[in-house]
Amino acid sequence: MNNIPTTAVKIWDMPTRIFHWTLVLGMGFMWLSAELGGLWMDWHMQVGIFMLALLIFRIIWGLVGSDTDRFAFFLKSPKTAIHHLKEMQASGTAYHAGHNPLGAWMVVFLLGGLLFQAITGLFANDDILVEGPLYALVSEATAKTLNSLHHLWFNILLLAAVVHILSVGFYKIRKRTNLIKAMISGSADWPADQQPIPEQLNFKSPWLALSIFIVCYGAVSFGLQVLSQL
Repeated sequence: MNNIPTTAVKIWDMPTRIFHWTLVLGMGFMWLSAELGGLWMDWHMQVGIFMLALLIFRIIWGLVGSDTDRFAFFLKSPKTAIHHLKEMQASGTAYHAGHNPLGAWMVVFLLGGLLFQAITGLFANDDILVEGPLYALVSEATAKTLNSLHHLWFNILLLAAVVHILSVGFYKIRKRTNLIKAMISGSADWPADQQPIPEQLNFKSPWLALSIFIVCYGAVSFGLQVLSQL
C-alpha cells in the first residue's frame, strides 16, 4: 500500500466536518449530563435544543448542500448496500466519494434516531427540577411514556455508535482506509490505482451552511417558546 501513489481528494466540506464532530461531542455531553443529573439537567436540556437545530440543519444540508452531503448523491438501493457487505470481505483500500452504500444507511438511521431522541426529550422530565419545554402539552401518562422512550432509545443510539466506531476501525485495519483522517482534514489519500478518482465534486459555501444553521436554531428556539406558552 505504501508503494502506491496517492492523490489528495477533497470529499468532505467544512460544515459537514464541524457537524460530525459537534454531534460526537454533543452525544458525549448528553450522556454525561444525564448521568450526573441535578443542575446538569438544565444544560442537558439547552444542549438538546441546540442538537435538535443541528439535526434539522443537517437534513436541510442533505438536500441543498455539497455533493457528498446530499442524500440524493450518496443513498443507494438496499440491494447495493447488501452487495457492499460482500465487497468488505476483500482486502485493499475502499475509498468512496462520500459515504459507502452501507454507511449511507447508517447515517440515515442515526439522523432519524437522533431526531427522535431530541423530540422525545422535549416532553421529558427528571421528576425533580427540569421539564422539557413541551412537557405541559401532553398528559402525564404520555409524558411518562415519552420519557421512557427517551431513555431506552439513547441506549439503542449508543449501540449504533459502537457499531459505527467498529466499522471505522475495520476500514482502517482491513481495508487500509483512514476514514477519520478524511473527516478531520476533508481530504482522502486516494490511491492512484483505484478508479475513478473523483474530480468534479461540487462544494457549497460554508457561509451558506452557517446561515441555514442560524435560521434553524432561531426557528427551533422561537417555535418551542411559542408552543410552551400554549
